[in-house]
Amino acid sequence: MKDIVWEPHGEYIENSNVARFMRKHGLRTFEELHRWSVEDIGRFWDACLEDRGVEWFRKYDRTYDTGDSKSFEWTRWFVGGKINIAHNALDRHARNPASADRPAFIWEGEDGAVQEWSYRRLYEEANRCANALRSLGIGKSDAVGFYVPMTPELVVAFWACLKIGAAIVPVFSGFGPQALAVRLQDAGARLLFTADGSYRRGKTFRIKPGADEAVAAAPSVERVIVVSRLGADVPMTAGRDVWWRDIVPRQSPEAVTEPLDAEHRSMILFSSGTTGRPKGTVHTHAGALAQMAKELGFAFDVGPDSRFFWFTDIGWMMGPWMIVGVQHHGGMHFIYEGAPDHPGPDRIWDMIERHGLTHLGISPTAIRLLRRSDDSWVDRHDMPTLRYLGSTGEVWDRESWLWCFHKVGKGRLPIINISGGTEMVGCLVSPLPITALKPCTLRGPGLGMDVDVLDDDGRPVRGAVGHLVCRQPCPSFTKGFLGDPERYIETYFSRWPGVWYHGDYASIDEDGFMFLHGRSDDTIKVAGKRTGPAEFESALMEHPAVAEACAVGVPHDIKGETVVCFVVPRAGREPTDALREELKDQVVKALGKTLRPDDLRFVSALPKTRSAKIVRGAVRRKWLGQPLGDLSSVENPDSLDEIAGSR
Repeated sequence: MKDIVWEPHGEYIENSNVARFMRKHGLRTFEELHRWSVEDIGRFWDACLEDRGVEWFRKYDRTYDTGDSKSFEWTRWFVGGKINIAHNALDRHARNPASADRPAFIWEGEDGAVQEWSYRRLYEEANRCANALRSLGIGKSDAVGFYVPMTPELVVAFWACLKIGAAIVPVFSGFGPQALAVRLQDAGARLLFTADGSYRRGKTFRIKPGADEAVAAAPSVERVIVVSRLGADVPMTAGRDVWWRDIVPRQSPEAVTEPLDAEHRSMILFSSGTTGRPKGTVHTHAGALAQMAKELGFAFDVGPDSRFFWFTDIGWMMGPWMIVGVQHHGGMHFIYEGAPDHPGPDRIWDMIERHGLTHLGISPTAIRLLRRSDDSWVDRHDMPTLRYLGSTGEVWDRESWLWCFHKVGKGRLPIINISGGTEMVGCLVSPLPITALKPCTLRGPGLGMDVDVLDDDGRPVRGAVGHLVCRQPCPSFTKGFLGDPERYIETYFSRWPGVWYHGDYASIDEDGFMFLHGRSDDTIKVAGKRTGPAEFESALMEHPAVAEACAVGVPHDIKGETVVCFVVPRAGREPTDALREELKDQVVKALGKTLRPDDLRFVSALPKTRSAKIVRGAVRRKWLGQPLGDLSSVENPDSLDEIAGSR
């Protein structure tokens, strides 16, 4: 095999959870393991949940049921089972004297405040919060909105809702009122958790006024519980609003955890698209737990000694994924309130060392941001406790992946590059500790995921870019879109009936390694040649002057479409006409003369969501002078003004 940069060794192949699982079932290689996991998905999920220690109030009668149609659009899982995520990930650890005083999570605020919470303390506070919710009439048929920064109260409220069976509706605390209102309306949320404000890059910002505006447009919301993060004086509506400090602490530290049907709603997670109404994906207690326990346990080898940090907000699915998956295994997760490079470019590396963290998950965009600073900022931190790096959210460019591997991981750690989505609170494709790695690879399908890459005619394709699909169900696939089943079928099953069409371009090389190439709806077609923005961006990122890049397709009279690129220069590199032509030549060198960008513009920042995804659609529309649509998910919409001004 060529281009291998990391080989599993030592503890990764001898004592990892997945290695032990393979030995138990007589499986020798990754290929054997994956084939076994999809030959009989009922057998696999039974074995997986038993191995990961999932506990039931009542064991299920059937692992899954596809119904009379025998297709997986509406598959039911763990039929007849009774379960609760909170029992598995909180109660049983807090009630066990051997684990009750272990840390469940550590919180650090951007202002430097730190709190460490044991399982016992989290259990008692979650019980108090659950009792507070019940005293307000909230129960297991209700939905509860979260518009809260990453604070300890968020984790407490998260478990309180799951305990009583209320569905969690997390929303980025940086979203605008309109975006919050739409999600509260669609979910029919009866209660909202919010805060007076938070910190970002050394400044405070208010959250409660935006929450008030959203609630005014969401009549289903009857009560609002407000966390005091800043100690700020904010408007409180009598009869509706109550301070956390005035209702939660006075409750009993004991509360019943509801035994729930396996398919009872646990979370309603909304997509973060920038046009059209957001899609509400519906997840269950058993399905979400099954996928999260599998991925955190097998792909990241999480156990009681893990100290796990994924740089995320609760509004991105990686927030719930981390909290549930880590705590299910009795480990500790780390949550951080602020920016990754404040007050200095080494904030993340410093936190890893100070808290002895074992896992770091981070998006490629965040790595590109941190790369803009001098390498000395990361070189001064050895980070000896780190065992795993993780990434998701978008396509890697080779240079940034290698920088992360060599500089952050010191050339000794695997990058577990995973990809799936909100609609499955988990992964379609994922490496494992026992798999070798090439730069940017996702290695292959996740366990239990019957994944393939197909050409336009639905035939498997190797060595070329095709469409990422899944042929069999898994427990965590969304139960449709909230209130819109037709849109769900149209989105995922209309291209090839009975096959999940994910909307990503992917490829599998001659060695069986899988790579992603961006979203199919980002396709650029120049003179009949179809490609994706990620190829242009990767080519540009290979140049030492480039910190970040974005490529979009725009209409062209002769070619049909051509490419405009937007580049953020690295610190110390001045944008010049000579550099512009040099970068265009860089693309030609990588992709050929036909795909030479028609234009290339320098900007100081690219518009991104809070989950660090570049919003290419908004960039394209701004460049073309078209209506921008809903920008509520964009963290820095002002950057779009520079896109237009760069002309």
